Parts: sequence; structure tokens; C-alpha cells
Amino acid sequence: MKKISVIIPVSNTGMYLNDCINSVLEQTYQNFEVIIVDDNSKTETKQIIQDFYLLDERVKVITLEKHHGVGFARNKGLDQASGDYIYFLDSDDYIAEDTLGSLLRNAEGFTMVVGKSNITATDRTTNKEEKQMLQEDAQDLESPKYSAEDETSNLEEETTPKDKTVLYKKKRAKLFKNRSVLNRLVARDFIEEHGLRFSEQVKHHSDLAFLVPALINLENILLVKNSFYYKRRRNDPIHNPSLNQSESREKVKDFLQIYNSLREAYKEVPIAGRYLDRQFLNYYRKQIAIYIKNTINIEEVYDLLKAGAKKVDENLLKNKSVILRKEMRTLRTKDLHKYKAIIKLHNNLRQIRNMTKSKNKFFIGLYRLVFMKMPVKDNMVILESFQGKNYNDSPKYIYEYMRKHYPEFEYVWSLNDLNKDIPGNPKKVRRLSLRYYYNVARAKFWISNARMPNYLNKRQETTYLQTWHGTPLKKLAADMDEVSMPGTNTVKYKRNFVREAGKWDYLVSPNAYSSKIFRSAFQFQNEMLETGYPRNDILSAPDMEQLQKELKTKLGIPEEKKVVLYAPTWRDNEFFERGKYRFNLQLNLEQMRSRLGDDYVVVLRMHYLIANQLDISEFDGFAFDFSKYDDIGHLYLISDILITDYSSVFFDYANLKRPILFYTYDLDLYKDTLRGFYFDIEKEAPGPLLKNTIQIIEAIENIEELSKDYAERYNAFYGRFCAWDEGNAAEKVVNRVFNK
Repeated sequence: MKKISVIIPVSNTGMYLNDCINSVLEQTYQNFEVIIVDDNSKTETKQIIQDFYLLDERVKVITLEKHHGVGFARNKGLDQASGDYIYFLDSDDYIAEDTLGSLLRNAEGFTMVVGKSNITATDRTTNKEEKQMLQEDAQDLESPKYSAEDETSNLEEETTPKDKTVLYKKKRAKLFKNRSVLNRLVARDFIEEHGLRFSEQVKHHSDLAFLVPALINLENILLVKNSFYYKRRRNDPIHNPSLNQSESREKVKDFLQIYNSLREAYKEVPIAGRYLDRQFLNYYRKQIAIYIKNTINIEEVYDLLKAGAKKVDENLLKNKSVILRKEMRTLRTKDLHKYKAIIKLHNNLRQIRNMTKSKNKFFIGLYRLVFMKMPVKDNMVILESFQGKNYNDSPKYIYEYMRKHYPEFEYVWSLNDLNKDIPGNPKKVRRLSLRYYYNVARAKFWISNARMPNYLNKRQETTYLQTWHGTPLKKLAADMDEVSMPGTNTVKYKRNFVREAGKWDYLVSPNAYSSKIFRSAFQFQNEMLETGYPRNDILSAPDMEQLQKELKTKLGIPEEKKVVLYAPTWRDNEFFERGKYRFNLQLNLEQMRSRLGDDYVVVLRMHYLIANQLDISEFDGFAFDFSKYDDIGHLYLISDILITDYSSVFFDYANLKRPILFYTYDLDLYKDTLRGFYFDIEKEAPGPLLKNTIQIIEAIENIEELSKDYAERYNAFYGRFCAWDEGNAAEKVVNRVFNK
């Protein structure tokens, strides 16, 4: 009975390790050893490894005192392996239950057999459940009526292996295109006979050193189509990236280094040369060409790149694109200056071609190719709030301070609705219009409270002030485990967010708690302005009572009535389509009117991302929908009580020291599934957590007594989150950014 050695290099992958190792221990084929090579992991991962070592005598552990990388770790595993066959598994991946069995069943007469890989973002348990459901659904569709005899037949079919295989001989290099040793069962005698080992000189692409001599010495290779390896796509490329999610700079340099080394070593071996040259050209087209779009990066890899281009067989270039041929030949025969020039030309040509695809892409092309080359206007400031939806928030209050104290500046507001009434007669441009791109390119200063389009390049001369829009309760950006928003790839979302934050020169923070989170969630490296939010300056207005009366009159709120403001957040999982979220009002307004209508009115303020308009016409005179009212600060001022859930509004509202109720009817779902929280809202919220409308009504009816009960917690909350809001945040921000 043949024995398989499964080699698993491990480096701080504790959160994935149970899935990985259990997927081996639960294989249908059981004659194996598991060699775990601990590449100097931290305590948590070491403990998991130790637990498996004590659990199963087939588990062997090699501990490295210093971190050496995956190539070194796999080589150490090979040195200790005793199996007839070797199988490599990465510690954040896992395999199907019959993967080893299906490969071994077909290994007779072959030195190497290979299975198929699937990219997955799910854990092993979820994967198995989904697969089982699909199998059951398929069975139901195929056999709507079946008997016990049919069930027996199906059971026999599942337990009897039926492997689909394809033999590769002349075209065996096709099975090496992915440059990976994963999901390959390789005879150990073959490995030792040809001295197959992994490169220890590079962090990335070390597999090539193993694969090239294997390819040379193999006569054929068998593909087993139903042998599955699950390659996990990690959701945290910022805090916990996989090797493939590392910086492009490292990966590109390592590829060029290993290519040049192997190409020289096997220059007299045609099959190796063809394989390596195809890998080089493919990698250049898909990875290197993207990396060197920024011509600053060219100098870092130019010598390695030029050396590689000179080694490529000219005949392979004949059927390649004109652009690729031109770039390769320039690398071979010209200097760095000429190569940079040709890359710049080709980038511009690609941009011009892209401009023909849509009106917005045409504008983006003009932005990059024309407007960005025009001089910066040193006195121009462009402002935007919530992607142009409103004239509000901190950009509004910074603008209103600046127009009084800096009248010499030219102010441009980016808006979706050009009919917005903005004091001071600034220039107004429709967001994503041609005028928008022109002014963004020319402005010396950008001010925004949310992300601007990721494709907007920012020149060095431009200063980007990001005010953000709330103290975080819900996890943000890189700190989120999984992004539940529709049509959103978690990895791409996090990368894009961090890339955008890399453009921010200044970031406004409302409190020390937020500063710490912003550094982590946004990976923000530049200057934090710890001033409090300019939007909260109005909450310290000296003429508060008069302002409240004026606002109530303006909004049509009865002056004699107290106001309950309901301002919930949006739910990532409740949506019509990407960017358009729905909200189902869980408050029973009929009950509230019946019990509270003599003394109170209710003002609704939905999150700006919520797309559906609530129909509250039957509650006219009691309930008012001000979701589209620009400045929520005005609604704070007129309200006597705030009802919210997980929205950051309560951090700002606490400045007024008025009662706050938390309507958290879906708390367990929200904190455990959708987002997760930065602190324990159940222990630290400055008001009670309520589950239904009756509890809300009773809390309002007993609001004075309830406020006394929560006074101590409220004061502690105020001290932690509101201490910086002194009514002059706009002045502090402007003085720092504009008076350097």
C-alpha cells in the first residue's frame, strides 16, 4: 500500500489551519504522513500545530527558529519525507475528501499526476454544505420521482470512484502553466533522482525551480479532473495577505530573478527554454506591464527586465501583439530613456483606445492626458460631500469658515444637483461631468468627507483633505472581515480603500479612539488632524435656543411639540442593487402616535445610501421624513431625543447631552454577521438597547428617569468621544492645512 507524504509549510496561518489539516486527516485514503514545517509562526499558530501533533501520530512537525520562506520550508519537508509519493498543500487551503485517493488510484505508471484547483472564499464546512445542497438540488431535478431502489443505485454511484482523466504527452507543458506544485502527486524516487528542490533565493515563484527540471524529465503527465484542491482567496490583503497578495514590487523582482537564473541554467534545453520564455512573456503582459504603468517603477526592475528580454527566443515574439514586440525589442537594443518613452507612449495609446468605450472613460482620458498636464491653480479649492449628494457635513462648515476668512480663494462644489443653494456664489459643477474632471485636475486643494473615484490620479502639488464622516462603531475598510455589500469583492474593496487613503494628505479625527481605528482601517500614514469634526461646531452655537426656534419654523415642526429624531443606518444585506439600499421601517408609527402624539412628533432621517422613499402620508402632522434634508446637524438641534441603531450619529448627538435610545432589533445579526463592532455597544452605549416599538414608547414616556439611570455611563461616553468638539474645529483644520 503506497504511502503519501503531505508537506505543509506554515507561517502564521492559524485561522485557516484547522480546515487545512483536517481536510487531510479526513481523506478517504488514509495511508499518509503529514509533515508540518513551522516557519517560525507565532504562539497561536504553534499551539494549533501542537494540538494536531498530539492528536494524530501521522502528524510530524519541523520547527524553524527563523523565518525562511516557503521554498526553504518545503525543502526541509522533502528532506524528512518517507512516503512513496509527495503532495504539497498550502496551510490556508484545503482539499476535497477523495483528492489523495483519486490521484493515487491513477498514479500507476506515472511519475506525476495532477488534479484541478478551484478558487474559493469559503471555509471548508461551508464549501461542503454548499456542495451537498447542489448535489441534492441536481438529484431532485433529474429524478423528481424515485424509489428506494433508485436511492441505493445513487449511493453506489457516489461511493464507486469514476475518475475522469486526460493524458498529456507532447503538450504536457500546458499542465505547468500555473507555475505551481499544488495538487500534484509526485513520486519521491523521481524527485530524488533529479534533485528537485525549491529555490530559497526568492520569496515568490520558488516553485519554478522545482517544476522546470520536472518538466524536462517527464515523458507524460496525467490530469485527474475530479481531484479537487481548494485555493483560498483570503479576504484580508492588508493585515493578513497571502503570498500572492503581496506587493507587486516583490513579486515582479522575484519572478525576473528566478526566470533569469533558470533560463541561463537550461539555455541548452529547448523544452525548458520554450516553457520559461512563454512564462516570461505571459507574466510581462499580465503583471509587469501593469506594474510599470507608473514609469517610476521601471528603474527598480530595469536591469533584470532587460536581461530577461535578451534571453527570450525571437521566434516566440512573431505571433505576439505589436506593442509587446516593440517593448521587447526596445528592451533588448535601447537604453532606459528609450524604454521609458515607449512605455509612456503605449500607456497613452491604451488610454486613448479606452476613451472610445464610454463618455465617462472619454472624460477620464482627457483628465489624465490633457487636464493633468495643465498648471495647478494655487487658489482653487474643490469640495464634495457624500459623492456630491449634499451640501453638508464637515466640507460645508470648512467652506463657510473659509469664505469669510479666505475670500481670495476660488471655491468649486462638486454636486449631483446643481440647484443646491450654496451661500457665497461658488462655482458649481456636476459630479463626473467634463467640468468636474477639469476642475479636479486644476485644483490645488481637494476637500471631501468620503472616497473620491479611485481612478483619479492626484498630483504631488495637490493637497487632499479628507474629513471623513463619523466616529466608527461598525468595522471599516481593512478591518472588516467580509464585505456584504452587493457585487463587492472583499479583497478588491479593501485594496481600493487603502489605495484611496494613500492619497489623503490630512485626515480629520473626532477623538483619540477614532484616530487609532483610522490608522488601522485606512492604513493611513500621513497627518491626522485631531481637532474634532467641523460639522459639530454648530452643536456649540452660542444662540442655541433662537436657532432651534428658527429651524422648527423653517421645517414646519410645531414649536410646542417635543421632537424624537429617528436616524438609523443602512444594512449591507438589504439592497435593490449595488449602491441602492432599502430600509424597512420597523417602528410602529400608529402605536407611537396613539401613545405619544399629544406631546411628541417623530422626524425620520434615513442614511444617504438608502434608496427607497418611505410612505408616511397617513401620519401627516405626527411623522416627518427629512431624509433628503441636507444638514443633519439642524435636525440634532431641534430634537429632544435621538433614536438610532448602529449609525455613528449618536457620537455627534452626545455633544448635546440629550437622551439617546438604541433600537437594535437585529443586533445579533449585525454584530456577528454583517459588520462587527469596534466596542461592546451593549456595555458602553449611553442609553438602553431596545427591541420593539413598545419598549421605545415606554422609554420615551419615562425619559427623565431613564436619563438618570444612564447618567454615569453617558458622562463617561461624553468624556471619551466628545472632548475635542469645542465649536472651533473648522478654524483649527483650516489653520493647519492652509496656513503652512
